Amino acid sequence: MLRWARDRAREAGLRSVSPGTGAALRLLAASVDAKAVAEIGTGTGVSGIHLLHGMRPDGVLTTVDPEPEHQQFARQAFRASGFASNRARFIPGRALDVLPRLADAGYDLVFCDGDRLEFLDYLAESLRLLRPGGLVVFEGVFANGRTVDSGPQPTEVLRLRELLRTVRETQELVPSLLPVGDGLLCAVKR
Repeated sequence: MLRWARDRAREAGLRSVSPGTGAALRLLAASVDAKAVAEIGTGTGVSGIHLLHGMRPDGVLTTVDPEPEHQQFARQAFRASGFASNRARFIPGRALDVLPRLADAGYDLVFCDGDRLEFLDYLAESLRLLRPGGLVVFEGVFANGRTVDSGPQPTEVLRLRELLRTVRETQELVPSLLPVGDGLLCAVKR
């Protein structure tokens, strides 16, 4: 089913997480014994399948995406992967409109794979959403190597650098940068 979801992503012009990133997501979800996960950027369900495999059998993935048709592909992929329909809650809409409606300290893991220009805002919402000991994870922080390139950079890369600096300097977070896929920034909330 992962191949099918990846094919749908490619057809829609979307990036999907690498197999290494997917394995890391599965591990991270299992390591926090995740029962409630929030995902920003449903895509066609590739990352969601990995997260669901790592979560507890009774866990629920809440996934947010501005494109309902992408969520339809993800719904099909989850069902075909053997997940009951009550294991995922699909919320169409912009992340910054939806996240404020989610429960404070109600999540074990927040996976951010939406608009990179909004990552700092996602961080602020994630700190509110996560329980102590929960994890926030950002996908694509290497920006194809551009975050470490010394030349002039687009706004997206400057925002990613600001995110990296903010996470490193935030006292209530214990961060690590995993060199899988296009870079996975992880941080545990104290």
